[in-house]
Amino acid sequence: MKKKFFSGLVATLLISAMLTGCGGGAAESGDAANAESTGDKLKVSLLVTGSFGDKAFNDSAQEGMKKIQEELSDQCEVEMIEMGNDKTKFEGSLLDASDSDSDVIIVGTWDMKENLERVAPEYPDKKYIIFDTDVDYSLGLDNVYSMSYKQNEAAFLAGVLAAGVTTSDMEFANEDATIGFVGAKDTAAVINDSAVGYIEGAKFMNPDIKVLVSYVGSYTDSATAKELALTQYSNGADCIFVAAGPASVGVIEAGAESQKYVIGVDSDQAMAYEGKEEANYIISSAIKGVGISIYNSIVKELAGELPYGTYEQLGLADGAVGLAENDIYNSVVPEDIRGKVEEAKQKILNGEVTVSTAYGMDEATLKELVNSAQ
Repeated sequence: MKKKFFSGLVATLLISAMLTGCGGGAAESGDAANAESTGDKLKVSLLVTGSFGDKAFNDSAQEGMKKIQEELSDQCEVEMIEMGNDKTKFEGSLLDASDSDSDVIIVGTWDMKENLERVAPEYPDKKYIIFDTDVDYSLGLDNVYSMSYKQNEAAFLAGVLAAGVTTSDMEFANEDATIGFVGAKDTAAVINDSAVGYIEGAKFMNPDIKVLVSYVGSYTDSATAKELALTQYSNGADCIFVAAGPASVGVIEAGAESQKYVIGVDSDQAMAYEGKEEANYIISSAIKGVGISIYNSIVKELAGELPYGTYEQLGLADGAVGLAENDIYNSVVPEDIRGKVEEAKQKILNGEVTVSTAYGMDEATLKELVNSAQ
């Protein structure tokens, strides 16, 4: 299957090797924590909440670090650290990394926002990158670059895709113009941003479509995510877009068991299930290019062009979000539906379509949009 879209430290587990020496040889993970920066190489450290293998954000970030390791080894050395799920240890892990010889420290998501806001001002000589959230620059964070993604734009395309699939002649589609959305938390703007974009994309394709919306209440409860998806499938949905982090695996399991379609999130989730039965039902994924945005940020850092002290939102125009167009997408989804998705993408890029966002949307408006879709 080919991708088209690119696509002390006691509290932490160092799981990826650091490049050392001009030859770029990998050090054993046990030695990497004590290794010193070699020559003039930029040492880049990634700290992730949870662990790798989430088939979502962390894996995407890991891909970006691997790309740095493979393509910039003459200028950079990298390390990747899993912080686990104990939030009380996140700040300590960030402090440890800041006390180390790392030059640039990368963290992600709202879980690390307040931790970074407290730690970064204490280390003005260190540089920090945080993805999928902004920070409060009034706190003196001139050494922090923050970026997030216009997931509403990718979700819009997912909505167009799902709306095309549900009334198509595809093998597992039914006659009902009903699709589903399973999100993590209804209090998370980033999740609601995906819901808003998805509903608008579906309505763009078919104003009369029904969009079932459910929230897990967690990013990790895959069992509840599966139950919600099974309920939506039994109520007529034949394609569900999931935006629930690691809990997304439950929806994918439900899709395979129900023989219905799933649109994944964050990374190309069909690739994560390559060779497994589940992959056949994941017709695409709404991707946030965490990995490529991390790689591009380090390229800019090496050129002295990364705008620390600023926040940027990256979308379709930046190549930072989109739909996975892998072999399953190209072979399973009919050409006319893929054409509609591409047409919608071009309309967004040309400014003919502006996708609404949950950021800044009042609660009453959001609820009305969600309830009216069901």
